[in-house]
Amino acid sequence: MEPLPSSWYQAIFIRKSRRSFHPRRPEEDKIVRLEKLCREFRPFPVARAELVRKSPDEVFRGIVGGYGRITGASYYIAFLGPEGVPHVEEAVGYTGEGLILEATVLGLGTCWVSGFFRPAAVRAHLDLPEGERVFAVTPVGYAEREYTIKDRIYRGIAASGKRKRLDEIVSGDLAEPWQRTAVEAARLAPSASNRQPWRFAAAPGSLTVRTDGGKDVGRFPKRLDCGIAMMHVAVGAQEAGAPGRWTLLDAPDVARFDISA
Repeated sequence: MEPLPSSWYQAIFIRKSRRSFHPRRPEEDKIVRLEKLCREFRPFPVARAELVRKSPDEVFRGIVGGYGRITGASYYIAFLGPEGVPHVEEAVGYTGEGLILEATVLGLGTCWVSGFFRPAAVRAHLDLPEGERVFAVTPVGYAEREYTIKDRIYRGIAASGKRKRLDEIVSGDLAEPWQRTAVEAARLAPSASNRQPWRFAAAPGSLTVRTDGGKDVGRFPKRLDCGIAMMHVAVGAQEAGAPGRWTLLDAPDVARFDISA
């Protein structure tokens, strides 16, 4: 695979999901840069992303009491792929997280949304081919400088500051320094309701990602979350001087990362 931007590693540590946005629109050069990345960043052919230059107000719907509703964003990005194709969910997660890390580098706020949005509203904005599914979306814009009460309540509900310990998510020894860097980066990946459904198996020269077992609930595929974590693994491994490539695997495994010889 092509090298990933080195700036994405730092973005992993500063990215926070944001749901309340400032009315000020992002500068044109930043949006053009994201549009270009949407066109060109296709690490897996089955997944793609498209930036929509429209208000996402019609796309998002709130949860009980309105908490969690996204408000004020200037634009949004749709994460897309063909329905029912093997490995599409992890490919969408991996591709989409690259866009979200780049938006973070640009100083823009984002938030993965894979359940509480209206796919039909996205289709009204985009001319999608038959059989292509909207797997998730993210708002894009300048987040409110301070967390609003709504943001804080939602973060509390999701327990987004709590991360599983390494011994809860890793089997095998992290004997190679790059493996620890990669897994520590993956621990910070966002996931639906902060469920962190990824598990990692370490072996010489590789890390295998698998789900924690169990079935998906509604429109929250665990393999999509694992694809997001895969991006963090790849960025962390590259930062530690161990770039590599992914091999997609069948369930219950998701993918194996092998460092380059």
